[in-house]
Amino acid sequence: MSATRRHILARTGALGVGIAFSGSIPEIFAGTAAALERKDGGYGPLVPDPDGLLDLPEGFRYTVLSREGDPLRSGEGRVPSNHDGMAAFPGRGGRTHLVRNHENRVDARIRVPAVDGLTYDPMGPGGCTALELGPGNRLLGERVAIAGTAVNCAGGRTPWHTWLTCEETEDKAGTNGYTKDHGFIFEVDPHDPRRTGAVPLTAMGRFQHEAIAVDPDRGVVYETEDAFLKPFGLFYRFLPEKPLGGVGSLRAGGRLQAMRVPGVPDLSAVQETGTTFDGIEWVPVPDPLARETPVRLQDFGPKGITHAQKLEGCYWGGSSVYFVSSFAKSAEGSAADHFGQVWRYDPRHRRLTLVVVFGPSTDVQLPGESPDNITLAPGGGLMVCEDGDGAQHVFGLTRRGQVYPMARGRQNIGTPDEPEWGEFAGVTFAPDHRTMYVNCYTPGTTFAVTGPWRQGLSAGSA
Repeated sequence: MSATRRHILARTGALGVGIAFSGSIPEIFAGTAAALERKDGGYGPLVPDPDGLLDLPEGFRYTVLSREGDPLRSGEGRVPSNHDGMAAFPGRGGRTHLVRNHENRVDARIRVPAVDGLTYDPMGPGGCTALELGPGNRLLGERVAIAGTAVNCAGGRTPWHTWLTCEETEDKAGTNGYTKDHGFIFEVDPHDPRRTGAVPLTAMGRFQHEAIAVDPDRGVVYETEDAFLKPFGLFYRFLPEKPLGGVGSLRAGGRLQAMRVPGVPDLSAVQETGTTFDGIEWVPVPDPLARETPVRLQDFGPKGITHAQKLEGCYWGGSSVYFVSSFAKSAEGSAADHFGQVWRYDPRHRRLTLVVVFGPSTDVQLPGESPDNITLAPGGGLMVCEDGDGAQHVFGLTRRGQVYPMARGRQNIGTPDEPEWGEFAGVTFAPDHRTMYVNCYTPGTTFAVTGPWRQGLSAGSA
């Protein structure tokens, strides 16, 4: 379907959710299975949670798997703060393994505990924890999976069932007390973290990483950069020396390239969904380690390179990679303003298309702005974590283009007079598609959500 810009597709739920969307939905879900949908596209209005943690539609329930400050089952310390990107992996005997990022900076309330053999930089406060779940989402184990990293924001899964965790920083040794350079990607084995250790994948670049997606046929790794200041981040691809080589194969190196859209220095300038660019170019990154100059500031030749503000979520669907620009603000240096875009790159045809534009219906304080982490949903469509102002939601986006609220955070981290809610992150589905796992960033909380999920799609994370 095609919709006009800012056409209102949903205004539903007990809390009066309003969201605007425009875009070409069918191509987002190319290669996915269709599923029956309610006429309103969702699961019904959200029901206020009497415990004040998480509002869900009727028939759904949540379990709190883990909260920051609780003891880790491994005895290694406490559950760290700032729960962010996450993915679920199958285990033996019906078990599920979760790998969860902790986007800790030097001022983090609870750091990831340093563990021998799993710590990159003893002064790094970030990393990942691994949860092992049994039937019924019973927590069987929780341990450190990697430590000594910094600002572990998002990442992505590999076809060989490991997690690539991304550092969203470019601090070098000597900055903020660090003893090593940061800004790398690390591989984490959810079943046995000691198989992967704490080894930076240096050839994949040193910059403010956000998320990755792997082409399951060619092994190309796509990477987003969430740079804080202008010039904004780039969209990258990494061509491994050993594509699809399995655990540890990315250490063999490869070539890092950045995307150039001819004639488009800033993606925010593109406003109309369906706009397509052919002949996309990939330019070698002069110095992937950014020894002297951040990658986005390096010399990419007389034609320059293409930037975009807030490049965040990234996932593979059908035969294409999709990536999210959470917002753009001209006051901060972008070419134009928007409240969230999803782009599709088709590598076979070297074609880039703007396929989704999010935004509040009438007021920038309404929910629906700043999409962040994204995952494919079991019944078709997407689940999108909101990272904006005001109330925070997980939104569903159906194959027909309808937007609906799936969850609303109720943990007030502000005051009764000026309430605030922590963003959602790390939404992912269990291998059997019957549980949605999602994090509240602050206070760090990991939820398992079960209920009458519509089936029909192999779930994935992004």
